[in-house]
Amino acid sequence: MKIAFITINFHSDEDTLELIKQLAKNAVPLGVISTIYVVDNERSEDIKNKLKKYPQVVYVESPGNIGFAAGNNLGFRKALEDENDVLVLINNDTLVPEDFILKVLASPISEKNVGAVGGLIYFAKGFEFENKYKKDELGRVIWYAGGEYDWDNVYAKHIGVNEVDNGQFDGQVETDFITGCLFITKSEVLKKIGLFDERYFLYFEDSDLGMRIKKADFKLIVDSNVKIWHKVAQSSAIGSSLNDYFITRNRLLFGMEYARVRTKLALLRESLKKSFSGTKAQKLAIHDYYMRKFGGGSWIKKI
Repeated sequence: MKIAFITINFHSDEDTLELIKQLAKNAVPLGVISTIYVVDNERSEDIKNKLKKYPQVVYVESPGNIGFAAGNNLGFRKALEDENDVLVLINNDTLVPEDFILKVLASPISEKNVGAVGGLIYFAKGFEFENKYKKDELGRVIWYAGGEYDWDNVYAKHIGVNEVDNGQFDGQVETDFITGCLFITKSEVLKKIGLFDERYFLYFEDSDLGMRIKKADFKLIVDSNVKIWHKVAQSSAIGSSLNDYFITRNRLLFGMEYARVRTKLALLRESLKKSFSGTKAQKLAIHDYYMRKFGGGSWIKKI
């Protein structure tokens, strides 16, 4: 059994190194080979040198900031080339417990009809959206306990967000989508349905991959026994122009692919309205959608 962990480094060397140290401390069962693939979208010579002391790390060079989708695809391809069986996509701004690898391997990912597994993701202490929690509740505030779609408006919602974990999400349940923050899949699934659609660059690429997995008759499962902590919004602040641009453009791209006809028409009407009244980022995003400028689009140069 070979398991691969794939993470992207971009303007966050310290986060990446902290994650690597924690994964390196994890217990690995006999007969299991664990490899960590670090895709460096920043092309940092400093982190490249620091990673050399970790024998289980494979440094994957990127041509630059090619985005979340394309960057992780570099990692996926290298992990598949190395004949890994289980592939775990994980954000570099996350913290993992010492039994994380054991929990991943014990998850339903080995079941034939399961295409991908997600975990219970908490806010890392100090990164909560709200300041209403007691001291002993910090570290138990949920960021993701599953996902559901609002297909009338084409929005993805995290189940349990901002709730304190008191066991209400214990167990294994099917879900609409699995966040790319922690996306556990296997080689046979990716070989069948493909990798991330690189048109998305950032945001909705995980939703698209999940939809293709489900269309191939695999299940998406959230297993609460697999736990991590997320330093939320480290690489792209919520409400920023970057966030506004990619959510606007990719929501159109995703919705026009998977939503009902009625919703598609509503999206088109909304986009025409926002092309006049929206923010600068929204106007640019809508223009790029209709001009078929995907990937990094015009954002890299203009926002």
